[in-house]
Amino acid sequence: MIYDAECWLAKRKHINKINIAEMRMLRWMCGYTRKNRMGNEYIRKKVGVALIEDKLRESRLRWFGHLNHRSIEAPIRKIELLNFAHVQRRRGRPKRTRQETIRSDLGYLDLDKNLVADKAQ
Repeated sequence: MIYDAECWLAKRKHINKINIAEMRMLRWMCGYTRKNRMGNEYIRKKVGVALIEDKLRESRLRWFGHLNHRSIEAPIRKIELLNFAHVQRRRGRPKRTRQETIRSDLGYLDLDKNLVADKAQ
């Protein structure tokens, strides 16, 4: 369900929809319906599944580590260095960038960006 999630910049509404679909599947696996009034935490403990949001964060940070281990000359690393300040953006709130998402994920786990050593150099 979250295949290739390391590339996503999912919004809160997308995460909620994935969470709802996952809970439906977990309830179906356990043989419960909403009429049984079993809490999500109880079902997650019974099945032994972590929160979808944590799994998304884990996959994004794993991908971030893989990217940082690549050499500076790698095409994927050159994209990080591009500056789009001269590009005229649309009206409204600016879209959330990958760097902002990674920064918030690292902040949530109290990790430092410099923790990932650049081993490729």
